[in-house]
Amino acid sequence: MSEPPADPPVGIPVDSDAGGDDGVAIRVARSGGIAGMTRRWSVQPSGGDAAHWIVLVEQCPWDEKVPHGTGADRYSWRIEVRIRRERHEQVIPEEHLLGPWRALVDAVQEADAGTTRI
Repeated sequence: MSEPPADPPVGIPVDSDAGGDDGVAIRVARSGGIAGMTRRWSVQPSGGDAAHWIVLVEQCPWDEKVPHGTGADRYSWRIEVRIRRERHEQVIPEEHLLGPWRALVDAVQEADAGTTRI
């Protein structure tokens, strides 16, 4: 069985010049579980909405090392963010998706409600 193709990078290309716009793009993917399926949610806010998302992103401890998960068949969350030319990426086991991480994931899922892709 071959590895599935990698997802394209989030929203705004690395070499994009956002021209004064905040250029926010956030993608969340949940994989694992018994079925091993991946579900994805994303948001690319613009204008005044971007400030709210930037606050959510900045509250997350991107530089902290996340502990490994325990147990079989657990979900794993991949969170990718791009604000202007700055990019953050973190993989978090379900049991460590707490506090600001949970707030960010919940907000993305709510914003992308009804358009979830499997």
